[in-house]
Order: sequence, then structure tokens, then C-alpha cells
Amino acid sequence: MRTTESREVYRNRWIRVREDRVELADGSPGVYGVVEKPHFALVLPYADHGFWLVEQYRYPLGRRSWEFPQGTWTAGATGTPEELARAELAEETGLRAGSLRHLGHADLAPGLSTQEFDVWLATDLTAGPIAREATEADMRCAFVPESQLRAMVRDGRFTDGPSLAGYGLLLLDRA
Repeated sequence: MRTTESREVYRNRWIRVREDRVELADGSPGVYGVVEKPHFALVLPYADHGFWLVEQYRYPLGRRSWEFPQGTWTAGATGTPEELARAELAEETGLRAGSLRHLGHADLAPGLSTQEFDVWLATDLTAGPIAREATEADMRCAFVPESQLRAMVRDGRFTDGPSLAGYGLLLLDRA
């Protein structure tokens, strides 16, 4: 497959959407809509047989969502994937990790987006100040025992795809 034309359809400070015209392997034409977003970090803060989760309103869903802390650099900021994980953990929960271990890397939605993410296990946690962005003003943080997290997954109260993938990577790591 080769791209024959690409045009920007939409852009704001968080995403860029483009439409690509392509020629498929058999020579026939095709079209792809692609959402470009920066890579992000997802952090599983683990202590005392449970996790620190965040909950916030997710506009596209029209409801609040429980998740593991996650995010990307603000415009103009840069750093390593580990630095991003540490920054997101501190920003959203106020926690600092004495130990941060990489569990894996995943593609968010490869059929429509360029966005990828790294998953980190944070342990040896200490409390510090929270520094949330304005868009996270309604966020709350809560400690959830792992048995309760499993119940939340089973009954549909914990549905964030990246968070579920991150928890899956942790379970594989433990096996």
C-alpha cells in the first residue's frame, strides 16, 4: 500500500486528523482517516494490595470514568517515557514512585490512530502535592483494593481500554 495524497482535515492543540488517499496492493484506491495524537504514559500505582485510581468526566462518553493515571506532555514539554510516567503520577495523584518499572508498550487504536502508550508499575509510593491541569479540575483520586478493582472490571465500572490493557500486562508480568 502506498499513500498518494494526504490532507489535514482538522487540528487543535491535542489532536490532528488527516485523510490519506492510498493505492492498495492490487492497485485499487482506498481512503484512511487518521487521528494523530502524542504517545502517553499509563501508570499503575500499587501499594498495600491495591491501586490508586483516578476518576474524571470524559466528555466523549458523557460520563465519569475510573482509570489508572495517564497522560501526555503538555504543549512544549518533553522528556523520556519514564519522566512522563513520573510526571503524570505526581500531577494526577500527588504520589511519587520510589520504584517505577516498565511493563510494556501498546498501540491505542491502530486502525484509526497513531497514538501509542507505555505502561509502568509504580511502587514504594510517597505522597506529595497534586498539580492537575485545568481540564482535570474535576478529577478525584481513590485507593481501591485489588479485589474491588477486579469487581469493578467484572461489573462494567472500570472500562477504560488502556487501563484494562495495563492491568492485563501486570497480570502477565506476575505469572
